[in-house]
Amino acid sequence: MKTAVSLPNETYESAEKLAKRLGKSRSELYAQAINDYLSRNSDQLVRESLDKIYSGDDSRLDSPLETMQLKTLSKEEW
Repeated sequence: MKTAVSLPNETYESAEKLAKRLGKSRSELYAQAINDYLSRNSDQLVRESLDKIYSGDDSRLDSPLETMQLKTLSKEEW
């Protein structure tokens, strides 16, 4: 897929130098950078979702499950 983006001159020049140093095309460099960014932000979204779930008032385990876990933990060596 082809696309056009506008970059500040300094960013463009730095990217050009890096691509040349790494022996990659501009497209390869930008694609890798975007994929890295998406991956980091995807992890952040998962973390935020889990934080939201476990920070709520109803995040406690139901009583039977909590009891079972406590019984299991007491047998573990720490």
